[in-house]
Amino acid sequence: MDSRRNFLQTLSASILALSIPQTGFASLDDFYNQPYEGPVLRVAIMGLGSYGTRVAEAMQACKMAKLVGVISGTPSKIKNWQSKYNIPEKNCYNYGNFDLIKDNPDIDAVYVITPNALHHDQVIRVAKAGKHVICEKPMALNAKEGQEMIEACRKANVKLLVGYRMHFEPKTLEIIRMRKEGELGKIMFFQGLSGFKIGDPTQWRLNKQLAGGGSLMDIGIYAINGARYMVGEEPVWVTAQETKTNPEKFKEGVDETIQFQFGFPGGAVASCLSSYNMSNLDRFFLTAEKGFAELQPSTGYGPIRGRTNKGELNHPHVTHQTVQMEKMAGIILANESAQVPVDGEEALKDLKIIDAIYLAVKTGKKINLKL
Repeated sequence: MDSRRNFLQTLSASILALSIPQTGFASLDDFYNQPYEGPVLRVAIMGLGSYGTRVAEAMQACKMAKLVGVISGTPSKIKNWQSKYNIPEKNCYNYGNFDLIKDNPDIDAVYVITPNALHHDQVIRVAKAGKHVICEKPMALNAKEGQEMIEACRKANVKLLVGYRMHFEPKTLEIIRMRKEGELGKIMFFQGLSGFKIGDPTQWRLNKQLAGGGSLMDIGIYAINGARYMVGEEPVWVTAQETKTNPEKFKEGVDETIQFQFGFPGGAVASCLSSYNMSNLDRFFLTAEKGFAELQPSTGYGPIRGRTNKGELNHPHVTHQTVQMEKMAGIILANESAQVPVDGEEALKDLKIIDAIYLAVKTGKKINLKL
């Protein structure tokens, strides 16, 4: 209870709209201190690795989303999660039998947190079982797979959301607000840097068959997506270059470092870098005719730090995954919308750009984009 109380005390009314849907309560304290009688999104997590654990822990502070089930290929993990999160046996599945969730009325949605190459088939199976889907990013290995996932969810009449947690982060949203309201003026340039030195060479992120690539498919997507929501336009062309210094660790099809550049219809340009072999890279920088905005760190688990030409951004830090799950519950249960979309169509645009970046690396040509 103390950890929950401490969490709530870090929140402020200024981020009420970001962390929970409009509930009719006068203040955030009212929302958390009074009994909540509205609908709750009952979620099963698929994939009980480190990030699945992070999401599960964050959900303990949610009121509108609740962890009720697990899907894993490791029986010991299932047992541990059952004990830790009080999950009933009937809500536990493995990768072979999780289609049976179609007969379980106690699960509303499944959060797919597995290696990239598994997303396509798993999301389609969840959709066919009639459950809403939240999928980690990148949504798929390529745009073709992403389109098939969107169509499967549409056919099943279930929602498909993607884990873009930064779309709910208050400092990020403040910069977007400033840009939308013209406080920054015409956007001229965006820089997005994402990089760290990756460890264990046997992990799935360095396996082409499971990851679909290397750094671009993992952390590069932050700069891709960030360029789009910071500039406020869709890129119309891309160029890209790959650098590989360790072919033993970063085998064929697994990118070590990729630099990529975008051009936007309004004249802005972007220069971005994604690397598995450079540390201390987590920065967004936006410059415009009237000012600038910077986030550093920009996409880590927090706290995010930011400043603009008007000064420091001092919004309080809230666990990203808690805010994300509260808001996604509102999107699924009450048809609410996010200030920056988190649906499959949003993710598909990123996948089209990823396809184009890899094509630009391969051909050395400028690739025109139509999103």
